[in-house]
Amino acid sequence: NVKLGGLGPDYEAIKEKVREKLKQQKEYAKQIKEHNMKSIGSVQRLPTKPQVVSSVSRQKALEYAKKVPRPKTFTARQSDGEVKEKRVLPQTLNGHSLPQIASLETLQNRHEKEKQVVAAFKTLHIL
Repeated sequence: NVKLGGLGPDYEAIKEKVREKLKQQKEYAKQIKEHNMKSIGSVQRLPTKPQVVSSVSRQKALEYAKKVPRPKTFTARQSDGEVKEKRVLPQTLNGHSLPQIASLETLQNRHEKEKQVVAAFKTLHIL
């Protein structure tokens, strides 16, 4: 049985070449892996950055926070509460007292101030 050359590519020969190539690649990968495992074991790991640096910066931040002046608390709100207690609640015709609306008085004060501003503009003939 003699096989003569044909007119197309020889697929069996190509398959053999591909198998040999894959076998060489696997062998090379195995060698590289062994080499890397040996080199990793022999190389000493570098020490990580010391934590002292971060604690020093934290200490500086804490010292700065202690030196920053604290905002002053407003005591005006406490006096508003005392004034509200002294006020008499408005009553209806039946004698029942109406619930007090805190924002109503502030809105009335604001309205009066804005009326004064508008009056000032009218005297200057701006509006």
